[in-house]
Amino acid sequence: MNIKNEAQTHIVDPEGIDKLAELAVKVGLGLKPGQDLLLTAPIEALPLVRRVAVHAYKAGAGLVTPFYSDPEVTLARYRHGADEAFDHAADWLYNGMGEAFDKNTARMAIVGDDPMLLAQQDPDKVGRANKANSIAYTPARQRITEFDINWNLISWPSLAWAAQMFPELPIEIAQSNLAKAIFSASRVDTPDPMKAWEEHNKALRLRSNWLNGKNFKTLHFVGPGTDLYVGLADQHEWMGGASLAKNGITCNPNIPSEEVFTTPHAQKVEGYVCSTKPLSHQGTLIDDIRVRFDGGRIVEAKASKGEQVLLKVLDSDEGARRLGEVALVPHSSPISQSGLLFYNTLFDENAACHIALGQCYTKCFKQEGNFTADQIRGFGGNSSVIHIDWMIGSDKIDIDGIDSEGNSVPVFRNGEWA
Repeated sequence: MNIKNEAQTHIVDPEGIDKLAELAVKVGLGLKPGQDLLLTAPIEALPLVRRVAVHAYKAGAGLVTPFYSDPEVTLARYRHGADEAFDHAADWLYNGMGEAFDKNTARMAIVGDDPMLLAQQDPDKVGRANKANSIAYTPARQRITEFDINWNLISWPSLAWAAQMFPELPIEIAQSNLAKAIFSASRVDTPDPMKAWEEHNKALRLRSNWLNGKNFKTLHFVGPGTDLYVGLADQHEWMGGASLAKNGITCNPNIPSEEVFTTPHAQKVEGYVCSTKPLSHQGTLIDDIRVRFDGGRIVEAKASKGEQVLLKVLDSDEGARRLGEVALVPHSSPISQSGLLFYNTLFDENAACHIALGQCYTKCFKQEGNFTADQIRGFGGNSSVIHIDWMIGSDKIDIDGIDSEGNSVPVFRNGEWA
């Protein structure tokens, strides 16, 4: 271990690291004996990776295989790489991941990259690299969005991320504060994290069951800069918290998670909406997003920061301008009430209602089975090489559910469940 990582082990509470790793393996993944684990992480997250490996092997894992990313290597590409190199990605790696998932390998991603890493880089290169990577990642992403396997996301409090969140503090204190915020949002600072997640999953299930019972045809979002009708896919099903993957394993894909979510109808979204929190995407901050939908498709898009990257994302493919997810999160969620802007979608999406551009989750349908692309399209599900969440909720947002007969039922008032 290098000096920086050695120091971080002492700055970040070792007990918190260990409890998060155990929670991720046992509750996040629900890892089964004999199951392999494929893990990706920033190189700075080595202390957490090592504890994940310990708990995975204690749970009977077959083989834990980590892949690391390094911000300096990423920046070297943008500073010195040939221009044509930004139009391709490591498809061989993602093809291999797809093969691993077909063999029932579990997937874990530890996130924590510098949210502003690419802020000063050429937006054209950033957009091209993102598109190439999204296309190459398709074999792996499809297995995840279709819930073929159990998967999980957790976070590491990297130094650059901490500095972005707490710029006025010495870096050691900033990192310690970010670690505490991660542990709190993930419920690992409770006496019994496993029990806390059991109770939390029950609460999320109550919300999703209520929505499934109502079987709304459309959700209507109204608030400052927003008047949006989101049609819901035929046979859509609301989900939240723990989910049963097709391999028979129950997992909690996101830690933390405060959302209930479902698949919108890709052709039935109308109106306009603005973001309520910045979107940190592939190292670029995109802020003050304002878009207009017509016939389910974004026909106008603007942003006060990162607009060129946003426009590149929207041109990834035909499905990139349509919705693949709509999620409901009350303004009173613990992450929202912390008052912190994380500059990280995993956390910020759990502070507010949000929508996602691109690929839908094909598990969010009431009918069981492996659907063909034509069947998913028939339900109204979207297909794309991207899946990008951004926040549209606040304490000023009202949401009504509209049923097939046109009756309207309050779902949210002033950002809270009605």
